[in-house]
Amino acid sequence: MGRFVIAAFRPKPGQKAALERVVAKHSSVLASRGLITERAPYVMRATDGTILEVFEWRSAEAIEAAHADPTVHALWAEFAAACDYVSLGELAESQHPFAEFEALAL
Repeated sequence: MGRFVIAAFRPKPGQKAALERVVAKHSSVLASRGLITERAPYVMRATDGTILEVFEWRSAEAIEAAHADPTVHALWAEFAAACDYVSLGELAESQHPFAEFEALAL
């Protein structure tokens, strides 16, 4: 059974473009490793510049497999250089019952 994730990536100072580049390739790298389903991810931006991505892992086992995959680790290193991971509760939009975000096509 798939596992949906909502990830929030807040760009580090001066790293907005780098973060957009790594988010743009995120799903293709995970898909090439067989870790996510065929569902297209949703990518959006909060008013503070945080990028959110909603995607579906193939299974809990796929999530575990990602933690042992050197290709995924290299991708995660790019994320670490470009952003900080934040919880949804840190976003102003999360205070509203119908949170709205800017749609992105990366």
